[in-house]
Amino acid sequence: MNDATALRPIVDADWVFDRYEAVRGRLPDLPAGDAAAAEAPDLSALFGAYDVFVLDGFGVLNVGEAPIAGAVERIGQMRAAGKRVIVLTNAATNPPAASVEKYRRLGFDFTMDEIVSSRDVTMSAMAAFPRETHWGVAAAGPASLAGLAPNTTALLADSAAYDAAEAIILLSGGEWDTAHQARLVASLRNNPRPVLVANPDLVAPREDGLSIEPGYWAHELMDATGLPAAFYGKPFGNAFDAVLDRLGPDAPPRARMAMVGDTLHTDILGGRAAGMGTILVARHGIFAGREVAPYIEKSGIVPHHVVATT
Repeated sequence: MNDATALRPIVDADWVFDRYEAVRGRLPDLPAGDAAAAEAPDLSALFGAYDVFVLDGFGVLNVGEAPIAGAVERIGQMRAAGKRVIVLTNAATNPPAASVEKYRRLGFDFTMDEIVSSRDVTMSAMAAFPRETHWGVAAAGPASLAGLAPNTTALLADSAAYDAAEAIILLSGGEWDTAHQARLVASLRNNPRPVLVANPDLVAPREDGLSIEPGYWAHELMDATGLPAAFYGKPFGNAFDAVLDRLGPDAPPRARMAMVGDTLHTDILGGRAAGMGTILVARHGIFAGREVAPYIEKSGIVPHHVVATT
């Protein structure tokens, strides 16, 4: 275990759920009216209900760097049934071409047009800033900075880099720890600046557990400084607007689209707020090995369907 890992909280589904509930006021409002959480074995049972499947990545297609058993075949079945597929992921580390290559390594045949990431949504927001803006980025190595903006600097151990940045992007949690966070908090307390959060997730499912993601650090930052942050990605409307833009004028009504995910507070809340159908995958992500009904009841975030697996 390296020092960065040692400084992170140890998390499980209960910790994640409680933390999401604690920041619920910063998330989109849940629309009025209850969904009905009908159960099905997998997504193939729901082909008749939806024309477009909007798929989360982690916990739906893959866990860490391994595909979920049967997921590749299920995408093929969707295509054969005439369904459109879009991957909507809060994984912001990879540039678009690298995301396509990642899924191809896992066996999926997604094209670049079929992948919408919170990185894409964040880059659209960055375009509204002056071109000469100097960005300080919580990144995962130089490759993750590719294509972002001309003036980007990874925020590492040099406090001067934090102070020199004119705006901040929380892009990746891979190399971020409490020491980096403390430098950022101190810098922003001294000189408040815009903070863009390119991945609103608190955690992501990996082969060896749950990794801490930028959304966790963003809420910690807001708690520590009282400053706002702008979130790009699920559950926020900007992510779902990007999906609709990608689908184009031939998109079906939102009720014929399904957001498929493993997390109540991002995938299901976001999909319901966007007016889509929602499908919770219970076996592989946040709730792996647990009964999901108590979490649904406690949060009031009710998916239209619960499936065991993709």
